[in-house]
Amino acid sequence: MDYHFDWSVIARNSGKLGDALLLGLGLAVVSLLIGCVIGLLAAYARVSGKRWLSAPVWAYVEFIRCTPLLLLIFFLYFGLPEFDISFLDKTQSFVLSLSLYAGAYMCEVFRAGLASIPKQYVEAAKAIGMRPVQRQVYVVLPVMFRITLPSIGNNLISLFKDTSLAAAIAVPELTFTARQINANTFRVMEVWLTASALYLASAYLIAMVLRLLERRYASIR
Repeated sequence: MDYHFDWSVIARNSGKLGDALLLGLGLAVVSLLIGCVIGLLAAYARVSGKRWLSAPVWAYVEFIRCTPLLLLIFFLYFGLPEFDISFLDKTQSFVLSLSLYAGAYMCEVFRAGLASIPKQYVEAAKAIGMRPVQRQVYVVLPVMFRITLPSIGNNLISLFKDTSLAAAIAVPELTFTARQINANTFRVMEVWLTASALYLASAYLIAMVLRLLERRYASIR
């Protein structure tokens, strides 16, 4: 093996890699938050029992689940301007793509969470005179979030890894920045090994934090 490692290139570009990593984490968190809002509204529509509400949501979920995320990113960034819809820059366009993607999966997570809430919880809330909105805010939603917390955490890790696809539209997250450094220095192994290690360490750290949250807010059985 004739390859000689030169890690000084990583030291010289550590600031760029750090900023890119933080951008990727930010994109994942913001997309998950927006996706949770979309998913929660969609889940309530699915369990409403009203076909005119549940049918469009079913179509949205199936469309997103059957469409590669990269195609969705390309469609929103390159396709919408063809219809004179260009109010988003590349970062905002990617966040919208990832949020729509996350929303479809969170819809199914929340729908399962709503279905698994013990009926006696709702009956007890009715018995003490809570109104429908109060039952949802003070009983159903807190219990549902505890039940679905592990799935929400898994989706956050998945979305963080999916931020690497933003490189396709030149959003300066970790993969795009690593590719730029690689192109400028030709230090292939050092750059991609460092990027891989950053993804691995970040995902593991997120998982550790989520495990702590799950222990603190253990689901009610």
